[in-house]
Amino acid sequence: MILEELRVITIVYVSALAPLIIYFYKKDRIPTWVPSIYLGSFLVCALGWELWFTYGWIDGDPVNLRRSETLNLWIPIHLNWLLNSMADAGTISLGGLWLMWRYSGKNSQIFQEWNWSAFSILLVWCIAQNLFVELFLYHDQLSEGKLISWAPFAPTGQFFNPMLIEFNQRSVMLQTQLPWLIMSPILYKAVIIMARKTSII
Repeated sequence: MILEELRVITIVYVSALAPLIIYFYKKDRIPTWVPSIYLGSFLVCALGWELWFTYGWIDGDPVNLRRSETLNLWIPIHLNWLLNSMADAGTISLGGLWLMWRYSGKNSQIFQEWNWSAFSILLVWCIAQNLFVELFLYHDQLSEGKLISWAPFAPTGQFFNPMLIEFNQRSVMLQTQLPWLIMSPILYKAVIIMARKTSII
C-alpha cells in the first residue's frame, strides 16, 4: 500500500463515519430535522449518482476497473457507494449546512426561508469539496478517459462531457461536477421544508 492509497482509504472512512459519531455525541444540541435530512440526502445521493458511478450501469466502467487493487481490497465495490453516500449525507450535506449557519452569524432563520447569501456558502462548499475529490482524492478514478456511467444527477453522461479544468495533469470533467450543482439547491429547499415543519409541531 502506498501513501496515496492510505490517504484515500482514511478520508473515505473518516468522512463516512465521523458525522454519525458527532451526531450521537451532540444530538441534544442538534435540530430535530437533521436525521431526516441525513437519511434523505443519503438516498438522493445514492440513487442520484453514487450507485451509477460505482457499478457503471449505463455507458460506464465499474469502479473496480478504474482504481488499484489495494483500493478495491479496502473499499470493496459493494461498500463503495454506501461509504460515499454516507460521506455525501454527513460530511458534505450536513457539514455544508453547518458552514451556512456558522458563517451566517449562527442565524437559524436561514433554515426557515431561502437566503441567497447562505445558499452561496453551501454551493461554494459543495463545489469546492467536489473539486478536491476529483483533483486529489479520486483523480485516478474520475480522470479524462475513464468511463463514468450516466446517472440521473449527471444527465449529460458521456454524450456531452467536456473538460472544465486541468491542473497538474489532472482533469475536472463536467459529468462529475453536475451532481452537486443539482443537489445543492435541492438540499437547501428540503431543509427549509423540514425546519418549517418541525417549528410548527
